Amino acid sequence: MNVDVFEIKNLDLYYGPLQALKDVNINIERNKVTALIGPSGCGKSTFLRCLNRMNDLIDVCKIEGEVLYREKNVYERTYDVISLRTKVGMVFQKPNPFPMSIYDNIAYGPRCQGIKSKTELDSIVETSLKKAALWDEVKDRLKNSAMGLSGGQQQRLCIARAIAMEPEVILMDEPTSALDPIATLKIEQLITELKKNYTIIIVTHSMQQAARISDNTAFFLTGELVEYDKTDLIFSTPKKIKTEEYITGRFG
Repeated sequence: MNVDVFEIKNLDLYYGPLQALKDVNINIERNKVTALIGPSGCGKSTFLRCLNRMNDLIDVCKIEGEVLYREKNVYERTYDVISLRTKVGMVFQKPNPFPMSIYDNIAYGPRCQGIKSKTELDSIVETSLKKAALWDEVKDRLKNSAMGLSGGQQQRLCIARAIAMEPEVILMDEPTSALDPIATLKIEQLITELKKNYTIIIVTHSMQQAARISDNTAFFLTGELVEYDKTDLIFSTPKKIKTEEYITGRFG
């Protein structure tokens, strides 16, 4: 099996006349945590959204180059976008649970895929919540509104909701930026656990977080991928001067 789940080749992205990504080439390893770092507006989140075609929702967006997922270009006209977003799930910066019960948040996606059996849905809900390290906290109030959970619990619920769709990859766009330090630690511990079964790509503003939880780190600056390497090498012996300046706090 190919060790790379994604291969990105010569990726350019434009918002109208503005070029937001410039000739990005990067391979994402399977069952690893890849952190995307760089200052605000450098293209991290734009790049992340290319991987499951979330940028399709922006009218003025134009993409050139290839994003190969399992060796097929997801930007081919015939590519099934719904299937892609099932296999490449997404967790956003702010927790966004649906205004329904905890149970129904998890069961929503499987129901949309045609699963009607209560036994099967019960199993999916329990398994997903356990994988998201939330089951013990909510198992006695599954019928309660998800909006009553704390911010950190809501974010873990959103991770469980993504897991319920049986993805291979989970994209995370600054998933802890709205959380307090204790909730952040729980999400970080969860990410470390999840990489046994999933490939995780995380945008983070926190270099400390990237250093703690990621295997590989990509440093973006003004739409360009400046450097990509194993995380310990990026933070100890970066090859590019711009990377060194950023991680030592000289700009950004």
